[in-house]
Amino acid sequence: MFGDLMGMMGKLKETQEKVEATKKRLDTVLIDEQSTDGLLKVTITANRSIKSLKIDDALLEDKEQLEDYLILTLNKAIEKATEINETEIAAVAKDGMPNIPGMDLFK
Repeated sequence: MFGDLMGMMGKLKETQEKVEATKKRLDTVLIDEQSTDGLLKVTITANRSIKSLKIDDALLEDKEQLEDYLILTLNKAIEKATEINETEIAAVAKDGMPNIPGMDLFK
């Protein structure tokens, strides 16, 4: 019984390390998003950290329009990054979970 418990604890520790490594790797996964007309371009990591913004000069003339562009484009990029992040972390966590009867958390 204790051998199984120790084995499970080891497996959980290994999974935690893999999750942390995946989080670090996701800092290098870049998501590019742009407005439909290409006047605003955003690059963020899969951990939702903004890496770059490129704003066309035409948007600098209308503050309200620029704000709208930023909100829409950043939200699209964040949505994509969140999806990638959650999928990657869930895959690592599911793969590393010990087989405990009745604990089918990731099905």
